[in-house]
Amino acid sequence: MRGTTAVLVWVLALAANAAAQEFPSKPVHLVVPFPAGGPLDISGRLIGKELHDRWGQPVIVENKPGSTIGPEYLAKSAPDGYTLMIISSTPLVTLPHLQKVPYDVLKDLVGVTQTTLLTYAFVVNPATGIASIQELIARAKKEPGGLNYASAGNGSGQHLYVELLKSAAGITLTHVPYKGAAPALQAVLSGEPPIMLDVTVAVIPHVKAGKLRALLVTGSAPLEQLPGAVPFDSLFPGLGIPGWHGIFATGGTPKLILDKLAADIRAVLQIATVANRFRELGVEPSGVSGDAFNDIVRRDYARWGEIIRANKLRAD
Repeated sequence: MRGTTAVLVWVLALAANAAAQEFPSKPVHLVVPFPAGGPLDISGRLIGKELHDRWGQPVIVENKPGSTIGPEYLAKSAPDGYTLMIISSTPLVTLPHLQKVPYDVLKDLVGVTQTTLLTYAFVVNPATGIASIQELIARAKKEPGGLNYASAGNGSGQHLYVELLKSAAGITLTHVPYKGAAPALQAVLSGEPPIMLDVTVAVIPHVKAGKLRALLVTGSAPLEQLPGAVPFDSLFPGLGIPGWHGIFATGGTPKLILDKLAADIRAVLQIATVANRFRELGVEPSGVSGDAFNDIVRRDYARWGEIIRANKLRAD
C-alpha cells in the first residue's frame, strides 16, 4: 500500500512539473481593478506585452474598476495561473478592515511578484508658511485640529497615510475628504485645505513650480526629485509602510506555476525600457517574489488593521 501511495505521489509530481513546464499553453488574463489609462493600467499592459513576447501567448488585460471587484473575480477563478491581477497595496490590505469584502486576502489570493514600490509625498501650500515637517508637527500640537488636510475620500491611501502620521507624531489634523485625488489636489493648490498627501508623480510638477512644498515622503529613503522632503522612517523608525503594486494569482495555484510566473515577471522588470517607463510613472521597479512578497502582504495587512482599528476609521 505504501508503495502504491509513493508511486501516486511521484506520478502527480511529474504531472505538476509537466504542467508548469508547458505553462502557459493558452492566453493569460490580467485583471486591473481600475479604469483604463491610469498608472496601474499602463503598468499592467507594459508587463503584459513583454510576457506575451516571452511566452508566445496573449496576455489579455481586463479592466474591472472597483476596489473589491477585481480581487473577488480573482478569488473565484481557477487556481491555475491563467487569471492574474495587478493591484496597488492600499485597497488590498486596508479595505477588509474598513468594510466587509467577499474574499479573504490572505487565503483566496497569493502574491506572485511585487512589481513596483510607490512613494507618497506630504505637501503643503506655501501660503501656510510651514517649511518643514517638524514645523507642521509643532503647529499642529499648538493648534490641535486647526490645520485641515485633503484626501481622495475616507479610507483612501491619502487618508490612511496621514492618519499614520498623526498617530506616530501624536498630533490632530482635521480631515476634509473629496471625491477623488484630483479635486483634492486642486483644493490644496488653491489653499484650502492647505495640506495633502498624494503620490509623488502627481505633486512633483507642482513642487518644482513652487505651488506646493514637500515636507515628507513615505518609506525609508529620500527622493531625488523632492530634496527637501524627509523620509518617514527617519522621523519614526520602523513605522513607515511603503506603498506598492503587485501581481497576484488565485490561492491554491501550484507553486511550480507561481515560481515560473515570478521568474518571468522579474525578468521583465529588469528590462531597461520597462524600468525607465516605470520611473516616468513615479514608481520604482521591485521584483520581490514568493514567500518574501507574501510576508510583506501579511505584514502590511496586520499593520493597517491596527491603525484603522485604533483610529476608528471608516470607508465612504
